[in-house]
Amino acid sequence: MSYHEQLGVSRSAFDALSEHFQRREFRGREYRFLPDGRQSVPRGTALFDGVVVRGFPKISRTLVLDPGVPRHFDGAFAVEEKLNGYNVRIVRIDGETLAFTRGGLVCPFTTRKVESLLDLDAFFDDDPSAALCGEMIGPENPYTAHEYSGVDSLAFRAFDVRDRATGEPLPVRRRRRFCERHGVPQVPPLGVFEPESSAAKVAEIVRGLDAEGREGVIMKSLDGTRLLKYTTSAANRGDLAYAFSLPFDHGREFVFRRLVREAFQTVEWEETDADEEQRARELGESILAPMVDTIRRVRDSEVVGERHRVRGTPEEIDELLDHLRDQSLRIAVEDDRTADGERVVTFSKQMRATTDQTRAYLDGTVVRE
Repeated sequence: MSYHEQLGVSRSAFDALSEHFQRREFRGREYRFLPDGRQSVPRGTALFDGVVVRGFPKISRTLVLDPGVPRHFDGAFAVEEKLNGYNVRIVRIDGETLAFTRGGLVCPFTTRKVESLLDLDAFFDDDPSAALCGEMIGPENPYTAHEYSGVDSLAFRAFDVRDRATGEPLPVRRRRRFCERHGVPQVPPLGVFEPESSAAKVAEIVRGLDAEGREGVIMKSLDGTRLLKYTTSAANRGDLAYAFSLPFDHGREFVFRRLVREAFQTVEWEETDADEEQRARELGESILAPMVDTIRRVRDSEVVGERHRVRGTPEEIDELLDHLRDQSLRIAVEDDRTADGERVVTFSKQMRATTDQTRAYLDGTVVRE
């Protein structure tokens, strides 16, 4: 079947779309990926050896659980934990298992890790056209490092199974049974609710996750077609701390959206003056402290950036670093050692915009406002 037929668009529409795909190579095989969503085709869609791997859809967000949740769902919906990691879609093409990141690139490191972490032969024998969608989590993570109890290095948690070309999802209960049958670990289920009586129950779940410093929830219609997300204050503060540690590499819109989430949550939860003051104090700390730390580090002649630690075979690590550099990222290896027969590397993705702009201001450059 042709690409345009798999994508469900006309030949002329696909011809117009084709110019927006970019080319990459994986182990000697060229493929194309879509860095930005176009028409009905989502960001991250890839074309690989005659096969379409559709990008994962954007998930809507509600700023208030009531009436946001009952307005979005017209029937029972499932709540699952939203984990803090990086999104991957795992498919099998011509007998080879491949892991695509959210942007549509085949990540060699993740592909190798998936092969070692999961036995997916029976899974794909059962459904050859499936895309197993999930989150790679853990502290030894090349994209989004976060601590999770019971995860020492890197782990996979499934949150969806979709047709790789059409993107059609398996219903939630069927997906959970399918993954359980094939030994695929999944994100934690947190309950099934009816829309009219759900807001207070979901809020209670979110408060519990927030107290543990966790990310939030994803709500899904039972047929898997309607998705809605809501994040904790802890996640918002973590995002702000990250953004303000690299203030000249992240746009104002990134920061503004998270501040808005905090304000709406404060109002919806009818917080006391003391609660609101505590929230404001924690928000202020997440904004000011990382920026001050960055300025001091640049003053002390450091180049700031994202620091990551990864573990694997020498070949896995080399492939990962080459993959990141191929994306025009500046990678500096800070530590490279062997532990328990594996190569353990700490590296930073250097952020020149923040480093250079901060240095300029420290050197007296005048700010034009």
